[in-house]
Amino acid sequence: MAVARQNRRNRLRLGQDNNALTWLIVINAVVFVLINFIKVIYQLSYDDNKIALAFFDKQVLDWFTLTADTAKLASRPWTILLYMVTHESLWHLISNLLWLWAFGYILQDLTGNSKLIPVYIYGGLTGALFFLLTNILFPQLNAPGEVIIPLSGASASVMAVAIATTALSPDYRIFPMINGGIPLWVLTLVFVAIDFATIGSSSEGYAAAHLGAAAIGFLFIKQLRRGYDWSEWMINLVNRVNNFFSPGQKNEKLSAKQQYYYKATRKPFEKTPHVTQQKLDEILDKINQKGYHLLTDEEREFLKKASQEDF
Repeated sequence: MAVARQNRRNRLRLGQDNNALTWLIVINAVVFVLINFIKVIYQLSYDDNKIALAFFDKQVLDWFTLTADTAKLASRPWTILLYMVTHESLWHLISNLLWLWAFGYILQDLTGNSKLIPVYIYGGLTGALFFLLTNILFPQLNAPGEVIIPLSGASASVMAVAIATTALSPDYRIFPMINGGIPLWVLTLVFVAIDFATIGSSSEGYAAAHLGAAAIGFLFIKQLRRGYDWSEWMINLVNRVNNFFSPGQKNEKLSAKQQYYYKATRKPFEKTPHVTQQKLDEILDKINQKGYHLLTDEEREFLKKASQEDF
């Protein structure tokens, strides 16, 4: 079945253009390598490893992670965004990226490439807000004199992605070879249990950050179903920036005749020998960009029939 094979190739090709999951994995990995490269330089510069790590934390890591000290935060506001791609521990990075791959792949399969990064950012921002509010409004939750560990890593963002994906399609089947597949909500329960067990020894601010991220992931999908796309302004902003730095790629304004009658690249009277193949390609592109759920009934029926033939 050529259609099924082509569809799998499109979905599994991690390096394809505009793949949001690829970008998130690469950015997290690059920041990790950069931080640990600097850390090694500090360790080689001092005889005492404890002194080297102390200076590294104060002079480097503090500029990447989100502190609960509002006075310090005011001097480095960029950490509200930067912390969500910052990992010092290799295990922390690997675990977050594995969960991000698991849920992010499914989210892109269902919605295309335009929703993953906005949900990731919303989760990180909401996690930061809940972390700060918890430590500011409820300082008694921390022991007297306790040093609050700064917030870092993609955990809150991944939590938002996981809950958003599950809210969108809780019965999505994974591992279909195992008795017809395991529902997605089962994987999510496992993830949430492991996540909160892991942060159990951390401050209450960490737990609040993950709860807030989970809530925003659920609300994102809830509003999307109602017709309110919270990612639209981000997409428009990115498009404006791209057009500003690449003026040659701006879309030219089409006349009414071109807009309504000549959207295709070929002439309207030109015969195409492979009309069926062309329509198939258009449907596969639509799935890749917008998601399967936006296909019309006619397009789904065509895809079903095409999968039974060998083009």
